[in-house]
Amino acid sequence: MTGKDGLSSSVVETIAGFTAGIATTLCLHPLDLIKTRLQVDRGPSSRVGGSLRIIREIFHNEGGFAAFYRGLTPNIIGNSSSWALYFLFYGNVKDVIGLWRSQKDLYSEKQQGGLLTSSDYFVASGFAGILTSVLTNPIWVIKTRMLATGSNSPGAYTSFTTGTKQIYRLEGISGFYRGLAPSLFGVSHGALQFMAYERLKLYRSNLQSLGGGKRDLNNVDFLMISSVSKIFAGSITYPYQVLRSRLQTYDAHLAYKGLFDVVAQIWAKEGFAGFYKGLGPNLFRVLPSAWVTFLVYENTRAFLPKFTASTP
Repeated sequence: MTGKDGLSSSVVETIAGFTAGIATTLCLHPLDLIKTRLQVDRGPSSRVGGSLRIIREIFHNEGGFAAFYRGLTPNIIGNSSSWALYFLFYGNVKDVIGLWRSQKDLYSEKQQGGLLTSSDYFVASGFAGILTSVLTNPIWVIKTRMLATGSNSPGAYTSFTTGTKQIYRLEGISGFYRGLAPSLFGVSHGALQFMAYERLKLYRSNLQSLGGGKRDLNNVDFLMISSVSKIFAGSITYPYQVLRSRLQTYDAHLAYKGLFDVVAQIWAKEGFAGFYKGLGPNLFRVLPSAWVTFLVYENTRAFLPKFTASTP
């Protein structure tokens, strides 16, 4: 679909998602690093103050503040490309479903104008998530390994390109797809989040229209809606992140036989709480992450058509 300004909706969605991914990563990378360290910790359970302990260890043993930005390159590449692809696929699948519903309504008495349902948003975001996960999993393997270890650790990757070469040489193509199974399960997180996000946006818009005169949602609305949708999805699906991180570490092929073995070992050695390691910093990270992502995405998506329309 192409607007009056000449920019297709796919281009707008891709640029908005790409921009949101970069902004989110630059702001919140240190929290992502701390969360990853906790997720790959195979100790009996997370001790109180575990995040503070890891912060002290990184600062004193790995090079001060700069150490908290180890793995930034693959994280930026991964997040920017993931959000760009996700919103591209998501927008196109929504358009297809909306067109299908519009055509279907022509032959029925409902005449709903192609309005999407909660299940439509769930399907669109789920489909987009699967495609994005398959295409970007190699980046996340390198990112996880770099975040899980300090630069001075034996065998640690010194850069994104070094990690790519080592994985290909030592593990082959299959090495780039470690942790894909839990990542695909994690698609449910995005599907639940976007289903809730879209429905809450519609609900909020309808509430405003009841007061007379419909107006666009503002940044405060986006903050509230993104917070609720993120908490809703995260409270249900967090364990998949722990499983994925364990399978993507350097020695995962030696420590685990596969996904079910990871589940069995965590349950036997760490108990139920083991599936929620890193949840504390994750909560501190995901809400600001959701705020930055959706604020940048929504504002970029609104700005681009106006900017191009005003450009001679």
